Amino acid sequence: MTNYIGTATSRVDGRDKVTGVARYAAEFGAPDLVHASIVTSPIAKGHIKRIDRARAMDVEGVIAVLTHQDRPAMADSDKAYKDDVAPEEGSPFRPLYDDRIQFSGQPVALVLAEDSETASYAASLIDITYDEEPHVTDFARARDKAVALDAPAKPRGDAASAFATSDVRHHADYFVPIEHHNPMELFASTAIWNDGKLTVYDKTQGVQNVHGYLCRVFECDPDDIRVVSPFVGGAFGSGLRPAYQAALAVLAARAVHRSVRLVLTRQQMYALGYRPAMIQRIQLGATADGALNAIAHDAVTSTSRYEDFHRNETTWSSLLYKSETASYQHKLAHLDLATSCDMRAPSAATGVYALEAAMDELAVALGMDPVELRLTCYSDRDQRTGLPFSSKNLRECYRRGAEAFGWDRRSGAPRSMREGRELIGWGMATGVWEALQMPITVRIALTSNGHAEVSCATADIGTGTYTIMTQVAADVLGLPIEAISIKLGDSTLPQSPVEGGSWMAASVSNGIVTTGKAIRDDLLKLAQHIPGSPFKGLSNDEVMLVDGAITSRANRRDAIAIADVVRAASIDRIERKEQTTFAKDKAHAHNTHSAIFAEVRVDEDIGVIRVARIVSAVAAGRILNPKTARSQIMGGMVWGIGMALHEETLIDHRLGRIMNANIAEYHVPVNADVHDIDVIFVDEQDDFVNPMRIKGLGEIGIVGVPAAIANAVYHATGVRVRDLPITLDKLTRTA
Repeated sequence: MTNYIGTATSRVDGRDKVTGVARYAAEFGAPDLVHASIVTSPIAKGHIKRIDRARAMDVEGVIAVLTHQDRPAMADSDKAYKDDVAPEEGSPFRPLYDDRIQFSGQPVALVLAEDSETASYAASLIDITYDEEPHVTDFARARDKAVALDAPAKPRGDAASAFATSDVRHHADYFVPIEHHNPMELFASTAIWNDGKLTVYDKTQGVQNVHGYLCRVFECDPDDIRVVSPFVGGAFGSGLRPAYQAALAVLAARAVHRSVRLVLTRQQMYALGYRPAMIQRIQLGATADGALNAIAHDAVTSTSRYEDFHRNETTWSSLLYKSETASYQHKLAHLDLATSCDMRAPSAATGVYALEAAMDELAVALGMDPVELRLTCYSDRDQRTGLPFSSKNLRECYRRGAEAFGWDRRSGAPRSMREGRELIGWGMATGVWEALQMPITVRIALTSNGHAEVSCATADIGTGTYTIMTQVAADVLGLPIEAISIKLGDSTLPQSPVEGGSWMAASVSNGIVTTGKAIRDDLLKLAQHIPGSPFKGLSNDEVMLVDGAITSRANRRDAIAIADVVRAASIDRIERKEQTTFAKDKAHAHNTHSAIFAEVRVDEDIGVIRVARIVSAVAAGRILNPKTARSQIMGGMVWGIGMALHEETLIDHRLGRIMNANIAEYHVPVNADVHDIDVIFVDEQDDFVNPMRIKGLGEIGIVGVPAAIANAVYHATGVRVRDLPITLDKLTRTA
């Protein structure tokens, strides 16, 4: 009997990745391939006055230089450029559309040549004159002109009055800078030309999203373009929307009627999207025994001039803690930058950072243990709606995490724990994310040799989608894991949403179950026509697929091999395609939760911070694969270290230009920054979230980690740094 769900299964695509068999967007080729290189704007705002391409065109091997003046036709309406996850308000960016410059790093010309070196060299020879206009890229300057959005949630009671009369009050501003995703794989598109039709190999988190976008932009039939992305070398949200290189690769292919490859440089990727800068003001009022009676959470976040991208940083407050009064406000500050986008638990990583740092400060003011405060304010209901959670085993997360960490040995006073010259700090925080699922369609083809092919247009962005799809299909179809093959990342496959938001595991797994049941029903009908069949008169629920056979639930000896059933019907395959939708559960709120405990060590003399260990206890419903799940949470925790201590995009506001657009000067955690990490999965039964009881893990790993580290730094040093990243200069300056 197969039993792969819930077992620690190695990645089925692992060998292909480590041997180089797996191919990424820039690794697909074609005869007579053209290479493209982008010229980008050095100014942040203005217009193009003149483009001189003469020197570039004189270079041997250059085929063409495309600009807004001579490109192939593109759509004129905003609607054509709005993809599935585009902001509702605003006008999406249109690459090479006109002479207007909206941000530094904007593509303004495209050089096509016989090889990449020639294209890159020729691009450096193009002379462009600009009519520059005043720009604003400084978030601090734009904050006062921020525009208020509709209230993210209804206020409860009079939070201002409740705060003013609270026994203990805390209020402070918390700053998160612009951060960039920096996935390992560069953004790239290879557009293969075939008599006017194109196959586009693209780095994306949603092939069908890119397909629809390209078809609209170039006003072509859906059959004229196919988008393929079998493997993605990380994205972290940057690949949710179509990146401009996909449109430019198609534009170039249509211009020269040849296959084209376009690979962005690391520097150019900094103009694709980023976590927006933000300031959050938190006000917490509490009674002397720690019960919250007021929460006010206000945020100002940045976006571009041309699109209103935003997420709800503020309403996470009511998901975690009980308070009779609450108020929320969100404003947008428009800057002359590219549009910000989703990045690693968007809104939660940032909103929960501010909330959990504030809760720690409140605990200090109350003289309470941080865990005790959170238990005092614990809520079994979503305070915004009053709905109970479909499951919430957060109390057990606190208990298991604290026990594994040794929290009971913590000395409460700042600067009270040390070892030699190192100050030791212990901090903790809570994490929370949504448990979501999306409509999805899965096709299963079961052949007469007992092999099953499962296909869906979903993506594997490095999280292990190939593996969990294989595990679920093997169990549902009663086949060994070796008999399952997975096809994904192709726009011609059955419908799938973009891969993001932690919803794909739940969505595609339930989709496989739905389609697998249909396959089982078809097998039963065929088996009932076999002479002497033991299944005559049995209903669908009275049989199951196990060990490569259809079997009676009541009598396991009544079994016929699946391959024999198919062959007896004189067919070579059974194929079903089913759409899975999810009924809206209006009686519950659905979330994952975690408790994070962090130890930092701070060199007292020079202020260097080292994260010595982190423990994360996670309650996330049913865990499909503990091995890949652990890796997913660990990866999120490492990004949490980066957010807390390293990551910050720096802009020269005189030029409106990002100055550290590389991974030498944009700091991310490296091996030396990562020490002991422990992940604990807390059992959690959720009978309401979806039939398979899956909640998802993609985002929860990072949420709460920056706050736990920030709180640990305070505990070690007695210095509270509220603007991320926490660096030694801020420690010494604040001290």
